[in-house]
Amino acid sequence: MTASAVEAHSLGAYLRDRREKLDPAALGFELTRRRTPGLRREEVAQRAHVSATWYTWLEQGRGGAPSADVLDRLARALMLTEVEREHLFLIALGRPPEVRYREAEGVTPRLQRALDALPLSPALIKTSTWDIVAWNRAAEAVLTDYGALAPHQRNVLRMMFCEPQARERQLDWESVARFVVSTFRADTVRAGAGDAVKALVDELSRASPEFERLWRDNDVRSHGHGVKTLRDADGGWLSMEFSAFAVDGRPDLAMVIYNPATPADAERIRALIAAREGRAGAP
Repeated sequence: MTASAVEAHSLGAYLRDRREKLDPAALGFELTRRRTPGLRREEVAQRAHVSATWYTWLEQGRGGAPSADVLDRLARALMLTEVEREHLFLIALGRPPEVRYREAEGVTPRLQRALDALPLSPALIKTSTWDIVAWNRAAEAVLTDYGALAPHQRNVLRMMFCEPQARERQLDWESVARFVVSTFRADTVRAGAGDAVKALVDELSRASPEFERLWRDNDVRSHGHGVKTLRDADGGWLSMEFSAFAVDGRPDLAMVIYNPATPADAERIRALIAAREGRAGAP
């Protein structure tokens, strides 16, 4: 069997399996005279707006390679999840689908608990447009008291270019700002969020000549990992190693964890957390 024949067989088997797992009644189809579970082939074809004959050929491994548009229609017809939709594209075309941007829906309690399990490592969850949507106690004490900000203010670029205090805390603001802009550009394009951030880019270009200059440079970088050095509340310098991670099943989110670079930095973070909690508990 050739490679293309194997792929066609895999696609047909996957389509048939997904079809047979659907509930006809829930989708408005009659339950009479059904010899097999799930939807009939012609019902899937109807929902996907394709020929019933051609859909039958697809399941039989002889329909040829469908287009991305047809695969999207089949994914909707079969009510596939994002992971299932990606798998459909991979077995049919050998590549994942183009990214479809969607606004972040917040984080689950389980994901928040993952942040809270890092007592001395500031950690946060950011969207593909760099809005901070979750954080832990260490992040509040070391990075920013995000809870004290209005949601629209919890954007990394707004803080970096519009808040003097954020500039003053950076060891080398120009280098950090260039990194932020170039990584933000790469993230938004990768997430298909170019149109969604246009208003933010226009706002920052008007508010900050530095942002406008850096944005015009068209640099792109990967977030990945590195070292961040910040001025702390007492005027000293605090160094942390950071790593960025994709959140599985949530292409709209990324987790960033900052680990103290040295034991002395860890003790400094511990002291900052204790001082913050002491202030919160004071009468």
